[in-house]
Amino acid sequence: MASSPSNPGSRVSASPWEGVHGTAMDSDRHYARHWHATYGVGLMERGAQRSASGRGQVDAQAGDVITTNPGEVHDGKPLGAASRRWRMVYLSPAALARFAGTGDDFAVTQPVIADSPLRAGLLQLFARLDAWEQRRMEPLGCEEALVRVCGALVERHGSRVAPREMGGELGRVRERLADELQNPPTLDELAAMVGASKYQLLRRFEKACGLPPHAWLQQQRAERARGLIRRGLALAEVAAECGFSDQSHMTRVFTRQYGFTPGAWRAAGPQ
Repeated sequence: MASSPSNPGSRVSASPWEGVHGTAMDSDRHYARHWHATYGVGLMERGAQRSASGRGQVDAQAGDVITTNPGEVHDGKPLGAASRRWRMVYLSPAALARFAGTGDDFAVTQPVIADSPLRAGLLQLFARLDAWEQRRMEPLGCEEALVRVCGALVERHGSRVAPREMGGELGRVRERLADELQNPPTLDELAAMVGASKYQLLRRFEKACGLPPHAWLQQQRAERARGLIRRGLALAEVAAECGFSDQSHMTRVFTRQYGFTPGAWRAAGPQ
């Protein structure tokens, strides 16, 4: 795994498959509200964490399985101790569909799960991915472990959900923010799109998206940067392409969202 030089307790790793990566975190950091474009499933290894989720506030103890859905706004802070340690595997929606046959309407039902067999499957998956990085495991063995984890997650802790309705006007607001990362519109312009005051826009957008427009924009910039870095672009070029003021600004936002630096993400290798 590649370690972030600014946070030695965080590691990000590649995998044998496109759209799948892992993280291992040992941190006292209080993560602000954010979201990922991926599914996440992992294990709280030491300590405990309290976090907001799409289903309200939840606590995760050592041994619990922890999950996130794409676009689900969450945060996290240590509970009962100064720090906690956890490990995750993240899958793009397309990757989860390949390994478990899910569709666009799939969601994990609980952010914290007590499931001993699933926990054992995750431990096997992490061990095999570590062995693969050290060239002691073939991808087939890793794939078997990943398929078992994904299958158990889908069968026992997943459901089909109605597509999240953003609403025509707010959907266009979000699309415009995503399309104009380098020169985002003003609140006046966004409010005019929905025929509301700036205050009304803020309230409606945050209720629908879980974050106000600027915070959502920063999350979108980080997600875009993650993809461009994987394509091999220089970090300074990525920062400019995504609308960050400079590379340092990108690093701060990226690290705040993912827990590791853009350089660590690049060093983990292609997926």
